[in-house]
Amino acid sequence: MSGRKDLAALDASGLAVLTRTGAVSAEDVARACIDRIGQRDAAVGAWAWLEPDAAIAQARRLDAGSARGPLFGVPVGIKDVFQTKDMPTEHNSPIYAGHRPGIDAACIDTLRAAGALILGKTTTVEFAGGFGRPASTRHPLDPGRSPGGTSSGTAAAVADRQVPLGLGTQTAGSTIRPASFCGVHAMKPTWGTVSREGVKFISVSLDTVTWMARSVDDLALAADVFALEDAAPWRPKPIHEMRIAICRTPAWSAASETVRTGLAHSADRLADAGATVVEFELPDEFAALRDAQIAIMMGEAKAALLNEYRAHPDLLDPSYIDVIEGSWSVHPSKLRDALDLGARCRVAFDTMAARFDAVVTPSATDEAPIFGQGTGNAAFNQIWSILHVPCINLPVLTGPNGLPVGLTLTGPRFADRRLLASARAIEPVLLRGDRGNRP
Repeated sequence: MSGRKDLAALDASGLAVLTRTGAVSAEDVARACIDRIGQRDAAVGAWAWLEPDAAIAQARRLDAGSARGPLFGVPVGIKDVFQTKDMPTEHNSPIYAGHRPGIDAACIDTLRAAGALILGKTTTVEFAGGFGRPASTRHPLDPGRSPGGTSSGTAAAVADRQVPLGLGTQTAGSTIRPASFCGVHAMKPTWGTVSREGVKFISVSLDTVTWMARSVDDLALAADVFALEDAAPWRPKPIHEMRIAICRTPAWSAASETVRTGLAHSADRLADAGATVVEFELPDEFAALRDAQIAIMMGEAKAALLNEYRAHPDLLDPSYIDVIEGSWSVHPSKLRDALDLGARCRVAFDTMAARFDAVVTPSATDEAPIFGQGTGNAAFNQIWSILHVPCINLPVLTGPNGLPVGLTLTGPRFADRRLLASARAIEPVLLRGDRGNRP
């Protein structure tokens, strides 16, 4: 039997093989993760709620049962905006301090049915809105750095080997950016493919349930559990048969030298491996998508948080009050125009991107920022969030301070499975040599 330390270091796919075959128990795995958290929680602070005795009891119930689902005994960390029947759901808000909804969000139900062990709740920025009360989580590789935006607790926990798999959400860049900073794999699936029932959201038109893990295989395993299906047939291709687009996006001016040279070297490596690599420029209309994403997020946040604003104005963070009645308030005509622009560009992008096996673009503007100086720039994420397309972060670059920097693979809506297959072929090529990074 593997030692506890070894179990904590395994990815979800490797653990699932061991637990389903009975080589290790769910309790063995739970104790390994709890041991790791006990060693590292004071430095990283990725957990909003974790009760070791409750986790062990949950693992024992799994071991005592006969079902062996695809995630049997695999611990999962859950961003604290998902309802959980046996844990608090507090949204990092004093309004919900101690709140126990007594019911699982639909996607948590799905994970439990697959045999997953819901280990605990990871930290979030208040209401996962990108502003409000910040999370206290530190970067697992450098405590002087930020781990990123609202799903940073999940990113840090997965990166630090405290849990192999975790759920997050993304409205602008709240999953792909922390994954880039912390050096983990992440997937934002096509918008609407995973139920948001029981998840607190800021924007009904943007918010997407996401996951983070330690390998592309893990991302695919979660995609299996959530029954993702593609809209068009496809076949796996070797790298020399692939057509790959390199897209700098209208946010290119924000890219650091690390990102600029990393994207260029990655394009060269893919070409050297035999792929057909094409420079891909988005139409002029797409330059307005970042502003449109902000307008939708802020405009819909007013409706999403109106009940908290009316019932608990003294407990709601002032930044959210500003969204509802102040300088961030969005006029309905601006919201309508932003929604219309997003709809037009989605159809156009699907047509353009369908010619490629993947579109490669930056995941973040640079390495993780200094702690206390913000959670990073979402410029390279906003466009894909409003387009509703699937995104996969691959932790394949390293910045000047030795910290991870990711690249995003994206493509048309409802091409999630094809994108995962492309990621399997592309990642080994990008990791060759001294620029690869897996902390």
